[in-house]
Amino acid sequence: MQVFCKNGPVDTHDSTYGVSVLLSFKAENTHSFKDQVELSLLATSIADDRVVREVPWRAGGKLIKTLPVAGLFGANASGKSNVLKAMHDMRVLVLSSFRHGAPAGGVSRTPFLLSAESRQEPTSFAVDIILNGVRHEYSFAVNDDRVLTERAVRYPHGKSALLFERLGDEVTYGSSNRARSKAVKALLRPNALFLSTAASAGHPDLLPLYTWFARNLLFADAQSRMFRQGVTHRLLNDDEAREKVLQLLQAADLGITGAKRQPMDPDMKRKMERVFQILTDQEGDSEASKEASSTFEDLEIRLTHQGEDGEVEFSHGVESLGTLVWFGLIGPIIEALAAGAVFLADELDASLHPSLVAEVVRLFQNPEANPHQAQLIFNSHDATLMGDSSGDRLLGRDQIWFTEKHSDGSTHLYPLSDLDPRKEEAIGRRYLSGRYGAVPIITKHDFMEAALAITSGGDR
Repeated sequence: MQVFCKNGPVDTHDSTYGVSVLLSFKAENTHSFKDQVELSLLATSIADDRVVREVPWRAGGKLIKTLPVAGLFGANASGKSNVLKAMHDMRVLVLSSFRHGAPAGGVSRTPFLLSAESRQEPTSFAVDIILNGVRHEYSFAVNDDRVLTERAVRYPHGKSALLFERLGDEVTYGSSNRARSKAVKALLRPNALFLSTAASAGHPDLLPLYTWFARNLLFADAQSRMFRQGVTHRLLNDDEAREKVLQLLQAADLGITGAKRQPMDPDMKRKMERVFQILTDQEGDSEASKEASSTFEDLEIRLTHQGEDGEVEFSHGVESLGTLVWFGLIGPIIEALAAGAVFLADELDASLHPSLVAEVVRLFQNPEANPHQAQLIFNSHDATLMGDSSGDRLLGRDQIWFTEKHSDGSTHLYPLSDLDPRKEEAIGRRYLSGRYGAVPIITKHDFMEAALAITSGGDR
């Protein structure tokens, strides 16, 4: 089966893209993160055995216990979305720094802006992943001008084997494919990542790592909704994928009975193909985004609803916002589950009923629905996802993370497991009552004062 991804079709049964799992992600001095933060998907001693996945590691037959889902909770503007944005930023730099970076164009980044010192300090990222049974660690640090450090290590037999290490313009090579690594060094620019450059040169040791970023890290936010609707639209062309799309549309109880595609004129078809190509090759290209928005609003598809006299076709403008949001999520969800990818869902509960959000989480938690060990990382305000007892708990105690804003405007990211919650603890209720932090500090008096100032015209 082939599933369409932003970087082309993926054969989900090809061993080249076997089980790949994210173990942890770290970032420092990016968006609202002033200090280093870490998000881990390694199972802990309090993990729910029903959802823990054992991933084989080619190191003496070892198994690593991982989690398929992590949920981020916190007050508005506390930094929940920034966790996902930081992961997406790392991906964009890996994919675009060599192919699309100008030699003297510096490095695109978003440091912590509320500190003059931080604006001058480096931004760093790191991932720890299992890639086809081999553990890989990859990290880099950049400033506005160039790449400062970069390092890739793998553990083929349990012991670390250096792939490369970079310090400024100096690069140390591992013992494998040294001639190819030296050839990559000749192409390297100060503002381009060695990994990006090596992938463009087809380096056999580094291309799989680059490919993980390209095909195993999918980001969904409000700005990408039109593109994601286009992905779902494309899956409707594949007989097997079409059935899955229709099943998810109908299972959501939106009154949808089917989907009909209208014949698309050749000019529109060429325009759509061009948009997909641009978005595939140039992440974050503003002109491409404008073209995508104008195109996908005109998708020639009609969802059918059951009426008194039979099925009725609805146009894009008639459908509810919740239906359009769900339609835009279905494609990436199917992609992620089929390819074993990491799906980053920003504000998963926006315009969706809590029951529908819960079913998305269950898809990733269920090993039968998720046989390729895809992972879901999402943020939400829906405390019901945490549950109030072990019996109704959708997320395990080590799958819940909180974001809280410090007085200096920076974000603190921490897991619920650090607070030693009891197995039968009413986590949802205790979270809303402020027992774990990560909730807004709101006073009714301040709101009333603001309301009175508005109604009195500010004369009080």
